[in-house]
Parts: sequence; structure tokens; C-alpha cells
Amino acid sequence: MGSLLVRDLMTEKVYSIHPGEDLARLVDLMDDIHVRHVPVVDDERIIVGLVSQRDLVREVMHGSRELPLSHMRELLKRKNVRSIMTTDVETVEPDTKIEEAGQIMLDNKLGCLPVAEGDRLVGILTEADFVKFTVGLAQRTQSV
Repeated sequence: MGSLLVRDLMTEKVYSIHPGEDLARLVDLMDDIHVRHVPVVDDERIIVGLVSQRDLVREVMHGSRELPLSHMRELLKRKNVRSIMTTDVETVEPDTKIEEAGQIMLDNKLGCLPVAEGDRLVGILTEADFVKFTVGLAQRTQSV
């Protein structure tokens, strides 16, 4: 058996957002699908950025802690994803060895790696994907 590849662990059904969407929409998306990272893509699904829950919290905490929730939501509607996204995004290809992808995540303290073919988003590899794999491996080992 060969080495595991990113494609073997990645989540293919990846939710993304457009840089022009407002932050309220981002909050709703992250809450609805229970994720901490959302790739930012243009109309052709080319990766142009990444936004994390940490980026969003930092923005909300910056000067708006004392606002009532209704006012905070209005403030979030006036700002777009582009204003808080990280644009220097580390990505991997689906055929990257999983050890290499994991090392990139460890070395750079990343919670996820968008998976791209060229610049086009095709999946995402997250810490949770590694945990799911490890739990599955442990369960298979115990049942043998």
C-alpha cells in the first residue's frame, strides 16, 4: 500500500464564500455548517483568501464589544469578507502526501489547508479530518 494522499482524507464538499459577501453572511455560514475556516473564492472558484473564526472574532472584538447584538449585526452587514480575509493562503494539491500536508500545518500552525487543482478550490483538509482518520484507524485496529 502506498502513502496516503491529501485526497484520501480531505473534505470534498467544501463551503466557500465570495470576498464581496458581508460578514453577517459569513457568521451565518460558519454557524450553520459548524466550521472554523472558510475559503474565499472568486466566481470561477479560484482561491483568493481564507477566513477563520479567529479572524472574525478579532474583527467583532475590535471596538464593538459594548454594542447591542442588533447593532453588531448591522455593523457586520456593512463590512465584507475581503476586509478580514488572509490573502497569502497556503494550499496543497490532492496528490500531495498526507505527511507533507500535515507537516505544513504543524510548521505554520494552520488549522486547515485548502486543496486546489491549480488555483481552483476542490476540497479542504482540516485538523478534524486528521482526527476522524485517527479515530477510524484506532477503531479498525481494536476490532482486529
